[in-house]
Amino acid sequence: MLRRFVSVIAVLVSQILPSWAFAAVEINTADQAQLDSIAGIGPATSRAILEERKKNGNFKDWADLEQRVRGIGERNSVKLSAAGLVVNGQQRNAQAAAEKTAHPVRMSKGMKEHKADTKADHKADHKADKDGQNTDGDAKGGDARR
Repeated sequence: MLRRFVSVIAVLVSQILPSWAFAAVEINTADQAQLDSIAGIGPATSRAILEERKKNGNFKDWADLEQRVRGIGERNSVKLSAAGLVVNGQQRNAQAAAEKTAHPVRMSKGMKEHKADTKADHKADHKADKDGQNTDGDAKGGDARR
């Protein structure tokens, strides 16, 4: 009993500590060493951030950072934010980035035809089931599929 309690406490502490282990690094005030401490930012990226900040001023928001620094896109910024990077005190909203980058699936002509055929077949089967007819030859009418 005591051993199980200690193991549960150890698991809880191991899940809580990582969130306290890193302090947020503000991109507009950080030096190269602080930027390099963020997982996903190496020396080349930290230099690019510092040069862009020096040349054109502080970053307004995540979109401004993504536009001005090559190699930092929407997906990468979500990872950097999760690692502790902030822009003007704000973390990157992962859900908004995912919704923004989500693209509808394009169907080929063959896929569209198959979908239309399947839909027509389903309607015909449903109508036959409603009318009490059995188009499949099953003894149970339309209930064999259910």
